[in-house]
Amino acid sequence: MTDYEILLMLDAELPDERQTEIVTRAREAIEKDGGSFDAHEPWGRRRLAYEIGHKGEGSYHLLTFASEPATLEEISRVLKITDGVMRHLAVRRVQGASTRPPEPMPEEPVAAAPPARQDAETETVAESAVESPAESEAESPAESEAESPAESPA
Repeated sequence: MTDYEILLMLDAELPDERQTEIVTRAREAIEKDGGSFDAHEPWGRRRLAYEIGHKGEGSYHLLTFASEPATLEEISRVLKITDGVMRHLAVRRVQGASTRPPEPMPEEPVAAAPPARQDAETETVAESAVESPAESEAESPAESEAESPAESPA
């Protein structure tokens, strides 16, 4: 038997009873095939980085268990076709690894000023480059006049 973790992302709008039913079905499938279900850790609602199916939030659940690879394939197949499961990821569990959820990202204020554009610095450099030739042209005739008498044979 191999140790596995499945991270489920369920639709946050699902009732708690339906979320529990999905986890229970996975647990029953594991135990039916002779595996051992170790833990279920609900991580709660999290804001998604991008919308999935026009949903901006998901409810995360971490399942840890030991089973045969064929059982994991069957659970993954069922989760793919189960309504309410937005995504799932099954991986081999690393012994001693942490199973606590990551810290939620701080909410950014909606009315925050947009970040400074990188090309603003380029425009400043370009403007100073434009001014420099004009200044050097203004100095060039004066320098050329000063050099002209020295160059002329007297």
